[in-house]
Order: sequence, then structure tokens, then C-alpha cells
Amino acid sequence: MKIDVLFKRAVDMGASDVHLRAGIPPILRIDGRLRRQEDFSVLTNDDAMEMLEQIASQEQRNRLFAEKELDFAYAFGSSARFRINAMWQRRMLSIACRLLPFAIPSIDELELPQICKDLILQPRGLILVTGPTGVGKSTTMAAMIRHLNENRDCNVICIEDPIEYQHQNIKSIIAQRELGEDTNSFHAGLVRALRHDPDVIVVGEMRNLDTISAAITAAETGHLVMSTLHTTDAVQTIDRMIDVFPPNQQSQIRLQISQEILAILSQTLLPRASGKGRIAAFEIVLSNPSIRTLIREGRTYEIPTYMRIHPEAGVQSLDDALAFMIRTHKVTREAAMRKASDPKRLAKLLAS
Repeated sequence: MKIDVLFKRAVDMGASDVHLRAGIPPILRIDGRLRRQEDFSVLTNDDAMEMLEQIASQEQRNRLFAEKELDFAYAFGSSARFRINAMWQRRMLSIACRLLPFAIPSIDELELPQICKDLILQPRGLILVTGPTGVGKSTTMAAMIRHLNENRDCNVICIEDPIEYQHQNIKSIIAQRELGEDTNSFHAGLVRALRHDPDVIVVGEMRNLDTISAAITAAETGHLVMSTLHTTDAVQTIDRMIDVFPPNQQSQIRLQISQEILAILSQTLLPRASGKGRIAAFEIVLSNPSIRTLIREGRTYEIPTYMRIHPEAGVQSLDDALAFMIRTHKVTREAAMRKASDPKRLAKLLAS
């Protein structure tokens, strides 16, 4: 069985993911739903291994056996790239392939908040794009980098695992470093990036204390830093960053975050009301004196209340965003209710 046949089908059908697992036929995720490809035979473990051999080097396969996990990118002709993750489950191989179009979508094409354009052109500070796995954080960041690349001449260093969207040098010069190939860790890549005359540093994910600390330091030293966290809202994001530090350091880290944070964009993904494609909804928290005070004083739990009372400050709750998307017929009420942070409040917003 040729994996490229499945990849071509995924591209033609607009799938976001391809799943290969022993015991079932290949599965495509289309508009958020898993669809079995019943015209393909049920896969065996040998089938999955054979398809991995078609796209992974011997060195990569050796890493899979040594580390039990493997992440890499694969170029599918001139039409797309795939982010591949291989892992073991019940001693059998499971492969997930995320489709990455070569063309980087714009902020407008994705219907992202217009504030994304202003944020990515800021000279310094920390921007965090957050949300669960698979909601499009990497695509949001790629669109923002594209806008930067088209509008500002600067030196951008990206540290990724793996490289997903490939950026060309337009107004900016962009270096993309891949974990395992170009650098050994996000923390090491970030520290070395500071010696490479950067204006902007993009860190694929802040996974641990060292990386979070280095990102804050980079923002403090006059750089624009953008990264992701697997958190669902601003409160959880800030608390997660602070909680990874020892208790005796948390007061200082809280102060540093309050000074350096520019924005937290927490996103989720919903099916469009038309039934074709998906669209992101955002909670937006922009830094201002009030937000900085709440962070510095450890009162992050008050941020949701502040957002409801002061919409003029440029902040936006997820429920407000969902209410607007329902009223403008971009998503259905049912889909929005499943994603709402407070379904009862969303119902009240729609009734008012």
C-alpha cells in the first residue's frame, strides 16, 4: 500500500489529518469528523511499518525504536507537507499525519482577529497563542509571521518541532530551526537565538521551566517573542507559567510576566455553519495597566470579570466571540454551545 495515495486523497478532499493504525482501515479527518476509507483494506502492523518506511529515513526509524516516539515533516510533491507523528500503542505502530499546505494563509483568509496584525508588528513583548492540540495554533502563528514578513524588515528566528509552514524571505529574513535536526531543545535554541541578532523569536511550544524562563528573558531584553501553550484561557495560561517555578521564585516571575505580556490569544475550532471547513473563535486578553496589576498581585481569577465589565479595553471573552459568530451565521448555536466556556452566559448573551 502506497502512503502517497492516501496523501493525495487527503489533499483532494480537504482533510486535516490522516490516521494509520493496525486493525482499522485508513481514516481521514475532514471538517473535524473522522471518516473511514472503507475502500482501503484493514491495516496490519506490517502495513503501517511499510508506509512509514516510504516516508521516514533509516535514522528517523532508528529514533522511533530508541525513543518510542517520532516527529518529523514530509514534503508531498509540490502540493503540501505533512507533519508526521509515529508512536507505539499495544506494541503496534500508530501514525498521525497533519496536512500542512505549502501556501501560508493570511490573517484575513483565516478570519483571525484584526488585532493579530497589530500585535505581530510590536517591537517587543510576549505573545502567547494557546489552546488544546489540533485547534490551529501553528496556523495562527504562521499567518501572523506572514503578515510580519510582508510589512516589516527584521530578523526572525523560529524554533519548531517539526518545521510546519515554510516561510520565504520577503521583507524579513527568517531562519527556521527544527528540534532534533538543527537544535537539541527549545531552551537551547532560544538561548542561542539571542546571539543571532534577532528582532523576533518564535518558539513552537513552551514545555518547561527553562523554556518559559528563557522566553521571558528574551522579551525583557527587547525582543518580540511568540509561543504556544496547551491551555484553554488566559487565567490558566498565566497560572501554568507561574506554577512551573519553585514557590520562592513565583512572586518575581509573576512580576516579570505582568511587565512583558502583550497578549494571550486562546483559540478553539468550530465547524462552519455552511458545513464546509472550520473557523477559530478567540478569547483575547490584551495587556493594559489593569491586567498587569491583576497578574502582579496574583488575582488572575478576576480577569474574566474584568473582561465582562470592560469590553472597551480590547479584551474579548470566548462566549462574546461565539455570540457574535452565531449572530453573523458563521457557526451554529449547537456547535458554539459545545465550545462555550459558560453555556448559560452564552445563552443570556443570545437572548439579550
